[in-house]
Amino acid sequence: MAKKKSRTAGSTPAIVALEAAGIPFEVLEYDHDPRSTLNFGMEAATALGRDPASVFKTLMVMADSSLSVGIVPVGGHLDLKALAQALGAKRAVMADQALAQRATGYVVGGISPLGQKTRHATVLDASALTHATVLVSGGRRGLDIELAPQDLAQLTAAVVAPIARA
Repeated sequence: MAKKKSRTAGSTPAIVALEAAGIPFEVLEYDHDPRSTLNFGMEAATALGRDPASVFKTLMVMADSSLSVGIVPVGGHLDLKALAQALGAKRAVMADQALAQRATGYVVGGISPLGQKTRHATVLDASALTHATVLVSGGRRGLDIELAPQDLAQLTAAVVAPIARA
């Protein structure tokens, strides 16, 4: 069952970044099933009763030799060629999970595009702009943040491009 969460209790770097920027957002918490090891985003969409098209997952990739971020709807897949093109890179591959965790400060399944230890080049799928608000990970499994997609793009300095595929 989903519930709104106090912004100060259990704060994450993502929440701290949003508060520091003065961006309006809501924190939503749900009971994460620790047996779930795949498709954390769909788990969030289901638990929060949201359309999967408005819930986005954060994927870490290596674009040429740089760690980068792709943000796409949880019901779709990241088009690595489209992401590379959006970043002006020759190619992109999924990043090693251990590297992604070290570079972001978050665990897989809870990687937020916000408040990462190091800022990375970010591409937000253009479909995000068709929603009044979107959900992204709040920095741990079972915690999502709802905010305007324009604010997400601004705070992450994201390029907005069509990078998702069905």
